[in-house]
Amino acid sequence: MEELLKQLLGKKIDVSCGTNASFRGDVVDVKSGVLYLRDEEEKVAYVAIGQIAVVYEIKDHPSRPGFVS
Repeated sequence: MEELLKQLLGKKIDVSCGTNASFRGDVVDVKSGVLYLRDEEEKVAYVAIGQIAVVYEIKDHPSRPGFVS
């Protein structure tokens, strides 16, 4: 899992840690069993890699004013 997360450095992901805990942010760093995620408010979450169940890569679609997607 740590190697996979290192490949996602700089990308936006969703991380699920079981049934109730999920996080979204940009992968800032991965080291010593910890994932560092920066959210949209520039806060950093520190997630224990051993607790991660699912990782989704997020694709940002550019918004186009006046169009509904």
